[in-house]
Amino acid sequence: MQQNRDEAEPMKPLMTRVAGRLGPIALAICLLMPWTTPRAQPLTIDQGADWTDAARNDYYTRDQGSRVMPLAWMQALKLPNGQPFLAGSLSRYGYLPNDASPTPGLPVGFVAAGPPGSEIIGITCSACHTRQIDVGGKSYRIDGGPAIVDFQSFLADLDVAVGSVLGNDAAFADFAKTVLGPAAGLIDPSTLRDELNLWYLRYHTLIQKALPTPPWGPARLDAVAMIFNRVTGLDIGKPPSYLIAENIKPAVAPVRYPFLWNAPIQDKTQWPGFADNGNDLLGLSRNLGEVFGVFAEFHPRKDPFKLLKVNYIEQNSANFEGLAALEGLVKKLGPPKWPFAVDAALAEQGKAIYARGTAQGGCADCHGIRPGAVRFLNQQTWATPIMDVGTDSREYEILGFTAQTGELEGAQIPLRTQPLKPVDAAFNVLATSVMGSILQYTFLENPNVPDVLALLKSPQLMDMQGMFKMAAVPGYAYESRVLEGIWATAPYLHNGSVPTLAELLKPAAQRVASFKIGPAYDVENVGLAAEQTIFNYTLQTTDCSARNSGNSRCGHEYGTLLPADEKRALLEYLKTL
Repeated sequence: MQQNRDEAEPMKPLMTRVAGRLGPIALAICLLMPWTTPRAQPLTIDQGADWTDAARNDYYTRDQGSRVMPLAWMQALKLPNGQPFLAGSLSRYGYLPNDASPTPGLPVGFVAAGPPGSEIIGITCSACHTRQIDVGGKSYRIDGGPAIVDFQSFLADLDVAVGSVLGNDAAFADFAKTVLGPAAGLIDPSTLRDELNLWYLRYHTLIQKALPTPPWGPARLDAVAMIFNRVTGLDIGKPPSYLIAENIKPAVAPVRYPFLWNAPIQDKTQWPGFADNGNDLLGLSRNLGEVFGVFAEFHPRKDPFKLLKVNYIEQNSANFEGLAALEGLVKKLGPPKWPFAVDAALAEQGKAIYARGTAQGGCADCHGIRPGAVRFLNQQTWATPIMDVGTDSREYEILGFTAQTGELEGAQIPLRTQPLKPVDAAFNVLATSVMGSILQYTFLENPNVPDVLALLKSPQLMDMQGMFKMAAVPGYAYESRVLEGIWATAPYLHNGSVPTLAELLKPAAQRVASFKIGPAYDVENVGLAAEQTIFNYTLQTTDCSARNSGNSRCGHEYGTLLPADEKRALLEYLKTL
């Protein structure tokens, strides 16, 4: 059962022995508690009747199977200035406080899973998909919105913190005393050092080889590259490290975090539109790929006694029930309603402009609500056009990554995928890993599914195969989503290279070349305010001469020729969606 795999394997022996000698209450008391500061509570925004306080709290804390490191380790780590690593609930990276967290001091989207005394800290989807904006001295919480967080700095600082412990005997002694507490005299600290060394070998290899310069910056990350790097670089090599370091490549195609409302009803998802979407099985596929990228424990191994000849489940921390529950929560999540004043007459003018054809500067042809593909059991979706509109092309290089297949060499999903070659597309490795895991967990290990051949031919699995299928669109195409709640999702374009909707309505040559990123919000221009009070980060973008930079502001010239009064009207209407 899933509950029996909650603790990370390398730490299980030590932490279990500590818990056994001290008991969970004593161990909890001895752990270093994070530092917090008083703060004003954010205002919540209307996101529909189904989005209740209970749903929100569940969304913030629901485990999906991510396993970053033992909670006791992170609570014992320190920053270079001597403060606890968890100081301020990680607010220095933009993560949001969660007073309802079962583990005090953890921010929204960070959860501790496992038995008392052996909890592992992990990341869940709300860490990256909860937004807060600041207007007029007030903060507004937008659930499902793209987070304004600096994930790269979090990753890099965690690497430095652990490296500092291992590189200094006094620092390690202090760390061990905090982690082991009163049991420090009963447990050989060399065991802890060995476990920390193994964790650091894997993590440091990833960080050194993957994180780019210049950094992604707040509100962006290269999610696809990091998922590929995790699965092919850290998961499918030989034990005990499972590393194939050569598979880890620089993650140089940052994108902004997508918004989650309406995500389950799209017929395509992922920025390049390579994933079919629109039913629960496809949703599970999408979410499982995501949790593999944020530190799930996943080490498949060949097993001739398994129907797929690979055991995808024995060392797989993905919480399938949690992933399903999170998808159910996202279905309840409505688009946020604009909380500020609207010029109703001007918005009505903008509505008519929005409904025009594309050639006349309208939006509805690409972004309007209309029926999409029908999925299994007649589940109707919304159409999500996949189009090349001249935007940054760098993500397509990432999609072309190849990798040694390690323990998955020769693995396949019968009737659905070809056997993996010694060196194959990273895309194919991920597809095989996701489909194999879901099949074994949901179907092939279930005695209520007697006819495996029938299953492999089933419409459900045919739908899941579409989860990893590039659309037959020439050029560099990306998805065009319905624009409900678009006002809450800056910066714009798939790579976050345009700060406001007002800037997006300018020709690319006239858009700002650089801008600051943070939570301060511009009500008039609909997006990021020109001045920000946190991060001290300015994104430098490139023009259309460098479309493949990863930071190009080129493309999406729709509506740029509208007269100024019509642009104002269109912006006013976009606030109401």
